[in-house]
Amino acid sequence: MKQKIPESLVHEKHDDYKELNAVYQEIVQRAGGLSSLRTELPKLLRGCIDGVIQTPKTGRRSYEELEKTEKTYIGTCVEIELRAYLKLPKGKLDTVIAGRDVDIKHTMGSNWMIPTEAVNNICILVAADEARAQCYLGLFLANPEYLTAGQNKDSKKSLSAFGFRHIHWLFRDEPYPKNFWRTLLPETVEEIFSGASGNDRVVSLFRAVQGTPISRDVVNAVARQKDFTRRIRADSGNGTRDRLAEEGILLLGGTQTAHKQLATRFGLKLGSPSDYISFQVTTNEEREAARAAGFNV
Repeated sequence: MKQKIPESLVHEKHDDYKELNAVYQEIVQRAGGLSSLRTELPKLLRGCIDGVIQTPKTGRRSYEELEKTEKTYIGTCVEIELRAYLKLPKGKLDTVIAGRDVDIKHTMGSNWMIPTEAVNNICILVAADEARAQCYLGLFLANPEYLTAGQNKDSKKSLSAFGFRHIHWLFRDEPYPKNFWRTLLPETVEEIFSGASGNDRVVSLFRAVQGTPISRDVVNAVARQKDFTRRIRADSGNGTRDRLAEEGILLLGGTQTAHKQLATRFGLKLGSPSDYISFQVTTNEEREAARAAGFNV
């Protein structure tokens, strides 16, 4: 998305305000409040993007590796999931809100493409910026005067610079979960995926990334095996947990009480109950605490 978005001109005296605000209020009400919407939409976007990348099956790790048709499908996924999340009905366009036909447009770029059937109708504008891990949600009445004069081969037009000033934002520059692989150095990623087996790769993952919660999805992407959680368990002394323990590294899971207590004691913050986090034991006190919790370090 554009790094410099102009301030919106939409206010109570704006010609579009009444129509846009009616849709705004219903969306917020259906979401259970603006705060809930700001929490759930970012997760929805991360899920749609990662669901198309499919790292466990394809080995791909970024949006840039997708085929053109796959990138297009992310927009379809966002439309479907947003409609389901807000419990919105289908309409002549994508949905109906506050008695108005509304189109849902999503972009991973810097603008939205508005089809001819959406002109003079309200559009929900959704954007995800993978590079900066920021997302956007706004409402826009697609008046022809707000659109570019030029169009693409499908007769779709974009928002003009003037049109950007007529977006009624629910939020903008909102952080959303980063693509995990963008948070690591390229050489670290290559080292992790260079392992010959799923077990080797998972061990490399938790050896390289310590003190940071790692989701089951990331472990699955690295292991690339059906029973990927087996890599986490002791697995008769050959699993990730035992191999790391030999190096003095604890692998803690959020569902086990002893692990939660150790994480708290060592000042580690687990995210969700399905997250894992690794920690290098360096003192006798830490080693004794780990052994008391059942770790062989």
